[in-house]
Amino acid sequence: MYLFYVDLYPIMKRILDVAVVLGMLVFLWPFFFVVALLVRWKMGAPILFSQDRPGRGGTLFRLYKFRSMRSPRLGEEFLQNDVHRLTDFGRFLRSTSLDELPELWNILRGDMSLVGPRPLLARQARRHEVRPGLTGWAQVNGRNAQSWAARFEYDVWYVEHCSLRLDLKILAMTLWTVISRKGVRAQGQATMSEFMGNE
Repeated sequence: MYLFYVDLYPIMKRILDVAVVLGMLVFLWPFFFVVALLVRWKMGAPILFSQDRPGRGGTLFRLYKFRSMRSPRLGEEFLQNDVHRLTDFGRFLRSTSLDELPELWNILRGDMSLVGPRPLLARQARRHEVRPGLTGWAQVNGRNAQSWAARFEYDVWYVEHCSLRLDLKILAMTLWTVISRKGVRAQGQATMSEFMGNE
């Protein structure tokens, strides 16, 4: 019976992802429209930030988010630093997680899941055994305020203990994490320090 459940869980998880996201889009589409207009007004084009990220099995996919940093203008080389390029509106988007709304499209496409390790640039073998998630065990245990080493440990732990019960627990904890805005950025950083591959 247990083996039957384990085999079915990835299918159940995918069905749940699609059903929940479609339901969310019914209510959230006005937020998409308003945020897109505000990003265009305050930071110009493009509205979306996109980047290749490794997903399940290390396969690259294109991740989409609302842009929260403005591009450097001529003579503003110092804006290459994320702290300076991040606007006040961008900070608001990140602290409320509104910048991540376009990732719902990645979930519908099957690139990501509602729950799983975050799709970071670093390639960690165990993390890629499951689809990356919109939220995850690392996000509800410190978010960007924790070290990269700790984030990877949380991600690997999730892979080893993945279950419907754990996913539901993480979704419930995510609501509080978003409301409290805890761990949005690491000390002295716009979000968190760059992963240098030595943690």
